[in-house]
Amino acid sequence: MPDLSTDHSKATLEGAHSHGPARRYVSSRADRPTSFDAADVPVPGGREEEWRFTPMKRFKPLFDLDAVTAGTATDAVSLTVDAPEGVAVESLESGDARLGTVGAPSDRTAVVAWNAASQATAVTLTAGTELASAVRVNVKGSDTPTDGGLANPTALGLLVTAEAGAKGTVVIDHTGTAALTETVEVVVAEGAELTLVTVQGWEDEAVHASNHRVRVEGRGTLKHVVVSLGGDVRVSPDLGFSGEGGHIDAYGVYFTDAGQHQEHRPYVAHTEASCYSRVTYKGALQGKNAHAVWVGDCYIGERARGTDTYELNRNLVLTEGAKADSIPNLEIKNGNIAGAGHASATGRFDDEQLFYLEARGIPETEARRLVVLGFFNEIVAEIGVPEVEETLMGAIEKELALTGLLDAPDADAQA
Repeated sequence: MPDLSTDHSKATLEGAHSHGPARRYVSSRADRPTSFDAADVPVPGGREEEWRFTPMKRFKPLFDLDAVTAGTATDAVSLTVDAPEGVAVESLESGDARLGTVGAPSDRTAVVAWNAASQATAVTLTAGTELASAVRVNVKGSDTPTDGGLANPTALGLLVTAEAGAKGTVVIDHTGTAALTETVEVVVAEGAELTLVTVQGWEDEAVHASNHRVRVEGRGTLKHVVVSLGGDVRVSPDLGFSGEGGHIDAYGVYFTDAGQHQEHRPYVAHTEASCYSRVTYKGALQGKNAHAVWVGDCYIGERARGTDTYELNRNLVLTEGAKADSIPNLEIKNGNIAGAGHASATGRFDDEQLFYLEARGIPETEARRLVVLGFFNEIVAEIGVPEVEETLMGAIEKELALTGLLDAPDADAQA
């Protein structure tokens, strides 16, 4: 008989990283059990808090360790790296001591990715190097869709390290068709400045779970950018600090089309003093059954005095039939902080903005286009990589053109 007592007098953060399925039901992401052992992280049923928004049938293939291990042995997904001078690229065996130092997996797709991948690709920005151009990591899926889904669910591991004093950008592009569960470990050393951009530009049939585990050391600086444009995706960045004075800016941009599910779960753990974080995600949705989910969590621990943090999510619903769920959370254990806050809003076109533009002679279709692009440009301009910014804005314009989104609302009635 389980202990159903409501006496919390002995409650403690100790054991926050204990193992075993008995602790799967937790109210705080800071208390999630973590483990490298797949037996400790059971297959979810869909009613758990961390899975209740996710379409389980679509992501179910990524829960099966045996199937993903077999699929990883095929060539369903390829990874190539184009790196400038000052970057070391290696293939690491799964037992390499450099892997797994950031933290252990905390959900089923993450632990499957860890155990099913026999190798990981390491990309290292060497100490003191300032890159002349971005590192391009190209992940391409070529799996075959079947009546039961994609034939070869696959796992992939990537370790990105910016050594002390290094400055540069790493862009991870995902294209093609795949069922992929992915581990991305990121280490930003003292005084390093890293921009990490991950772009989910999959075809419609793709299913992708990506688990980022990040450690910013000392006065390291990370700009973490997530761009989701295609496929069904679930991106879970776990962002943390080691030492005082770390800085994280986390940005997200997503365009959720008809029938797509795009889920983003950024989590920032402030466990050290005088660290700074800003989380800003913006998304647009259009079409029947388009579903976007954003769950943003920030934890401020007992030692994290002087923390300065804020998280923001904005959703622009462009048509009927689309749905956005947005849940910001703050957990504060230390009141001696510089500031903490969160905000979330979901709405439709701003009629005042449209009226303002149309009153100045701009046709309605063009006015709608300008409103959407302006909505996204605030974040896109923060990326700081011109080639990525241009590609992203071009992709957004392409989505708008393909869907016919910017036609006047009564166009069909007038036809």
